[in-house]
Amino acid sequence: MHVNAETERQFREFVEARSTSLRRAAYALTGDRHVAEDLVQNALTKLVRRWNKIDDPERYVRRVIYHDQISRWRRRTRIREDPVAAAPDGASRDTTADVNLRIDLNQALMRLGPRQRAVLVLRFYLDLPEREIADALKCSVGTVRSQTSRALARLRVVAPELGTTPSATSPTAVPTPEDAPT
Repeated sequence: MHVNAETERQFREFVEARSTSLRRAAYALTGDRHVAEDLVQNALTKLVRRWNKIDDPERYVRRVIYHDQISRWRRRTRIREDPVAAAPDGASRDTTADVNLRIDLNQALMRLGPRQRAVLVLRFYLDLPEREIADALKCSVGTVRSQTSRALARLRVVAPELGTTPSATSPTAVPTPEDAPT
C-alpha cells in the first residue's frame, strides 16, 4: 500500500503522540504487555489502511483494540491455556506499595468478565463519557451504567482490600505496561 508523504507524516505524528496511552489501555484490558502491544500494532495496521476515511483515529483504534481483545477471549475459551503456579526463576517483583496496588487491581480486573472489565477500563482509566463507551461497546448508555455498577460491586467482593486504599480509585492505580513483571 502506498501513501503520500502528508498522510505518512500525519500517521507518524498520531502514533508518536498516542501509542503509549493506547498500549496502557490495551494492557489494562489484557493484563499482558506482549498481547497489549500486539493488539495496538494490529489496530494501527488497520488504521493506516483507512487513515483518510477515519474522523477520529484514536476512537477507531480503541474500538479495534476492544473488539480484537473480545475475539481473543472467545478463542481462549475454546483453546484452554494452563496457568503456572509460580513465576519462572529469575523473575523479580517490585515491592513498593504503588506497584503492589497496581498488581492487586490488575488481578481483580482479571476476575471480572470481559465486558465488565472493558466498561471499567474505558470509564475510569480512559475517562471516557458513558455515550462514547456505549458507542464503543455497541450498547445503550443504560447498559453501560448497569455494567459499571455491577462491575464495581463485583470488584468490592473479589478485592475488598482495594477499597481501603484512598488511591485505589485513582486512574494511576490501573496497571500499566511498565508495571508488568518481566
